[in-house]
Amino acid sequence: MDTAYYTAAGPEQRASLLCAPKHRVAAGGRTRSPSFAARASLKSSGARASIPKQWYNLVADLPVKPPPQLHPQTHQPLVPSDLSPLFPDELIRQELTEERFVDIPEEVIDVYELWRPTPLIRAKRLEKLLGTPAKIYYKYEGTSPAGSHKANTAVPQAWYNAAAGVRSVVTETGAGQWGSALSFASSLFGLNCEVWQVRASFDQKPYRRLMMETWGATVHPSPSEATAAGRAILAADPSSPGSLGMAISEAVEVAATSADTKYCLGSVLNHVLLHQTVIGEECLEQLAALGEAPPDVVIGCTGGGSNFGGLAFPFIREKLAGRMSPEFRAVEPAACPTLTKGVYAYDFGDTAGLTPLMKMHTLGHGFVPDPIHAG
Repeated sequence: MDTAYYTAAGPEQRASLLCAPKHRVAAGGRTRSPSFAARASLKSSGARASIPKQWYNLVADLPVKPPPQLHPQTHQPLVPSDLSPLFPDELIRQELTEERFVDIPEEVIDVYELWRPTPLIRAKRLEKLLGTPAKIYYKYEGTSPAGSHKANTAVPQAWYNAAAGVRSVVTETGAGQWGSALSFASSLFGLNCEVWQVRASFDQKPYRRLMMETWGATVHPSPSEATAAGRAILAADPSSPGSLGMAISEAVEVAATSADTKYCLGSVLNHVLLHQTVIGEECLEQLAALGEAPPDVVIGCTGGGSNFGGLAFPFIREKLAGRMSPEFRAVEPAACPTLTKGVYAYDFGDTAGLTPLMKMHTLGHGFVPDPIHAG
């Protein structure tokens, strides 16, 4: 389950912290579901937040804007029409906007109410185990019907596509969290959903596939024989374990060649991280309700950035405004160390080179991580 952590302790205790030479910390990772008693205790403390009415766009506050995405063939900066084969107009607008806040549609809030706001829980046993004076809080995102934070963006993406008259959506998934979230959201708004799951995880995690199929999705192992990209990969390596880059190529190919089909992505893009900021916005409100001081460190597990960005971006806004001064720690898997070992350059987001070129820390779009990474 995806989570995010926040920790805090008094300034006189900072010297004895095990995790960092600071007195408050925040982090992201995985945890099991909290007990009902823990949630009830949290709510009775007055720390339950309201569901945000707007998503926050960090781009608006950055002193240096991100480099533009480039057309995969012309290598010129994208214009909105370049993205039309993949996304509906409103998601394109959100991808390119520099507005600070974007209103959340009432129809999306109605669905968010199934599980949001999510609990902010103090990890007292972890504090005891570490022998640290820090207070450790984690923002538990596993309460959504699909079991992860991915539903925060799957629901609006499905709603905007349905509102635009789209009949089908396609996507990729690794372990299955994103595929499950989009399958769930598609079932709410009458969309057909087709998912390409990394072959290694498709074989290792049959229950994730069953979850997606229960919500009505069609699931393919990737690489597959269903697309030209998949067939080319299998011709070169019939035993390929697959990768997210390969699965993205297959899903994008189908979306780009089908008039009634659009592509959905669970991380990386601006509009995806925009939707995830409900996590950090709630966390700020909950910490204030608890009477806690601002954190000294915010930590999140980081792959494509949706978990880390969702928690961290609202805190970064507050730091840029001078209202707090936390450090931010992104923790990535050693199996795919893009931030720590990648080259900062323009590259494709998929194996076949069908996506726009984005400036990123990259190991090369042909890089195939160990199968454990997708799982």
